[in-house]
Amino acid sequence: MRARWSARLAARRTRRGSVISTDDPALRVVVIAYDETEAASAALARADEWQPGLPAVLRHHLALPDHSIESARGLLSADGWDLRPGGRGAELGDPGLTAMIALRVQQLDALHCSQESSRMAGLAQRHGGQVYGWDALQPGPGAPG
Repeated sequence: MRARWSARLAARRTRRGSVISTDDPALRVVVIAYDETEAASAALARADEWQPGLPAVLRHHLALPDHSIESARGLLSADGWDLRPGGRGAELGDPGLTAMIALRVQQLDALHCSQESSRMAGLAQRHGGQVYGWDALQPGPGAPG
């Protein structure tokens, strides 16, 4: 039974491409979009190391008031996002806000990056927070895949 499950998982990985984890130590930043006026398509176009077609970890940097973090986490987790402490908000954020990163594994394209940026901006605004852009990570050259 277990062998059959492993074979199905391996077949799914082959169809979808390599499977990565948000905690993979081989990940490195391949796209940076910290300027809110820049289109996602422009950020992706200038990303020399981004490998289109391979999954990436998309990270949105934001800062939220402590009292709203659990509410935001609940909203985001319903769509597969993980909300963790850290990110650019630590150095750029207001003193009353906690720096957070919303991240998940997905394929990157300009439309979805733009949609998610708008979603994060709305979430931060509704919760009294700030957004500080997004970046994406993929495994470096020679990483197992």
